[in-house]
Amino acid sequence: MPIIYDITRTVRATTAVWPGDTPYHVEHVLKIADGASVNLTTISLSPHTGTHADAYYHYSADGEHPATMPLDAYDGRARVVTVSRRAGALAPSDIAHVNLKGATGVLIHSHVSDLSDEKWASDFPYLSVELIAWLAASGVWLIGLDSPSVDALTSKDLPCHHALRRHGMVNLELLQLRGVPDGEYELIALPLKLDAACGSPVRAILRPLDAG
Repeated sequence: MPIIYDITRTVRATTAVWPGDTPYHVEHVLKIADGASVNLTTISLSPHTGTHADAYYHYSADGEHPATMPLDAYDGRARVVTVSRRAGALAPSDIAHVNLKGATGVLIHSHVSDLSDEKWASDFPYLSVELIAWLAASGVWLIGLDSPSVDALTSKDLPCHHALRRHGMVNLELLQLRGVPDGEYELIALPLKLDAACGSPVRAILRPLDAG
């Protein structure tokens, strides 16, 4: 059986969310234990809970919702790259040693993957406009982070989010890359076909390309 790495954080009531955002909540509408024929639940959550894809509408009033984001961008050849930087903007020099030939996605593994799902990362590495432009020129159209944002926690103008859209790129946030060796993989991380939303949870998986 081929190796599959599940790089998705578990969504539960205790999963850390962006300060002030809506946590995950499950309410039972029907219960087998109460005599119903099925268990039926209603869930509420922010679409940015756990591992997720931002939609362009998240930061642009005229941006696409998850249902109309470029679906093929979330399925392709990706490189996992470990960085030593623990906080601040990542530069091209942080990953310049990696061969990106043939990769359409780059997944950046930092110390944040060592944190539990319940722990919020107050310090984390994020992207830079220079790194985004460099990766776009290399043929990359998806950038994934284990960090909670591609911009700094305190950023208001979100330069990296906007740079991704200008370059026609997409992003994933809050990946769980603990235990995943650096290398080349097939990535599948499809957003749900949600209209009118600003993002979507994904179930992100990796298959090593050298494992068949």
